[in-house]
Amino acid sequence: MESDLIGESLVARACSLFAELDGLEPDVRMGTINKLRLALRAHSPMRAEPVDCVLWVEADSVEANDYNPNAVAPPEMRLLEHSIRQDGFTQPIVAYAEDGKYTVIDGFHRNRVCRERPDIRKRLRGWLPIAIINTDREGRSDRIAATIRHNRARGKHQVDAMSDIVQELTRRNWSEKRIAKELGMDADEVLRLKQITGLAEMFADAEFTEAWEVSLGN
Repeated sequence: MESDLIGESLVARACSLFAELDGLEPDVRMGTINKLRLALRAHSPMRAEPVDCVLWVEADSVEANDYNPNAVAPPEMRLLEHSIRQDGFTQPIVAYAEDGKYTVIDGFHRNRVCRERPDIRKRLRGWLPIAIINTDREGRSDRIAATIRHNRARGKHQVDAMSDIVQELTRRNWSEKRIAKELGMDADEVLRLKQITGLAEMFADAEFTEAWEVSLGN
């Protein structure tokens, strides 16, 4: 009971500062709120969870990654736009922070909607909500694995892109066992994806004759 009273007193003292906060220009206010959120997170018992601290950052500072294997069909993209217009942003973009820039781990298409739809960009004042991944997951291989896990949990990924990613992780000295564990695959799936890329590379420079094309058509 006493701890509840202490908590209420802290909230009351914090609220006394909000009028001063409201007097700031919107962009300055947003930056100040971000700093307050980061300060609060340092004292949160849930600070190990990225979603514990959602920040609003300038959309132009958020960049797509170069390995996302998730493709959204036009009807689903339109539905995503409609959802954001009607329901607002209900999920932050998961990102990796470096030198004032943010690289998307999950939320590639939410990022696109904000950038490409003027009405939504205007409503959001050119800002995007992000949750920053923990520092122990910042290596490129770990970031790739995090993206794949987010996609696969939704059942969305492209086979060709996935095979490229398996090859990259292999070149980064990840064993098949580790790839399978981190990406939620079984050993056979990892092997098939490695074979797909191997075959693609084998025939990448091949020139097929007209006779070959005709034989394919028969």
